[in-house]
Amino acid sequence: MASPTLVTPTSKLKPLLLIKARATQTPPSLPPHQRPLRRQFLCLAAAAAAATTTAGLALGGVQSAFAASDEEYVKETAEVINKVRSTINMDKNDPNIASAVAELREASNSWVAKYRREKALLGRASFRDMYSALNAISGHYISFGPTAPIPAKRKARILEEIDTAEKALSRGR
Repeated sequence: MASPTLVTPTSKLKPLLLIKARATQTPPSLPPHQRPLRRQFLCLAAAAAAATTTAGLALGGVQSAFAASDEEYVKETAEVINKVRSTINMDKNDPNIASAVAELREASNSWVAKYRREKALLGRASFRDMYSALNAISGHYISFGPTAPIPAKRKARILEEIDTAEKALSRGR
C-alpha cells in the first residue's frame, strides 16, 4: 500500500479546497494625482537629512564630536597604558596577579573592540604600537596562563612599545 503523501501514477489526486478571501473594506483611495508616491517621500526625506547635516556642519557640531572622541581616546589609552605597566611589573609571587591579569585582559579587549573600527585612529602611531603591545600581552596570557611570568625579552619589547605609544599619544599622533 502506498503512502498517502506519495504521488504515484495509479493514485487519484484529491481536489484542492478553494479558500475564499474575506471581503475586506478598503479605505477610500485618493485619485492617482493626489496619492503620495514612495519616490517623492524618499526625496523629501533625503533633502531633510541633507539640510540637518549641513546645519550641523555650519554650527560646528561635528568638529566638537571628533574632539570629544579624541579626548576620550587619549584618556582611555592612558588608562590602559597604566594598567599594562602595573600588571607587567607585578612580582610573579604576588597573590593578586591573576585578578590583575583578568582586569587587564578585560580593559584591553574593550579598548581594542572600541577603537579597532575607528578609521581615523588606524593610521596613528599610538594606536599601532598600543595594539601591538596588547596583542603580545594577550597572546602570552592566553598561551601560558595568567600566572606565567612574561619573559624578559618580550617584556622589554612590550614596555618599549608602550613607551613609544605614550610619546606618540602626547604628541597627538
